[in-house]
Amino acid sequence: QVQLVESGGGLVQAGGSLTLTCTYSGRTSSGWAMGWFRQAPGKGRLFVASISRSGGSTEYADAVEGRFTISRDDAKNTVYLQMNSLKPEDTAKYYCNTDRGGWSWGQGTQVIVSS
Repeated sequence: QVQLVESGGGLVQAGGSLTLTCTYSGRTSSGWAMGWFRQAPGKGRLFVASISRSGGSTEYADAVEGRFTISRDDAKNTVYLQMNSLKPEDTAKYYCNTDRGGWSWGQGTQVIVSS
């Protein structure tokens, strides 16, 4: 059973930065493309970013392109999301998973960006 644990969220002013961390246990991620997703209150869960199995390729939602950076450290079973130039519309709960959302979802980490 895979367990995903997201952390690093918090309250930040617009223009600020946060780094989210996702650690997983029960399965190695080295064979999986990984992703970050977010869900704002009253809305569905949306794709934010993904990283290939090798880490050599990344993709981003248009809304975060140029501001967010996804990375991975398979030795630590960890995926990161560096978020810069945060905007109030980035406020959401953030989750990690495989790029297709194939594992059970974790609890997520809340990000609140104040204007």
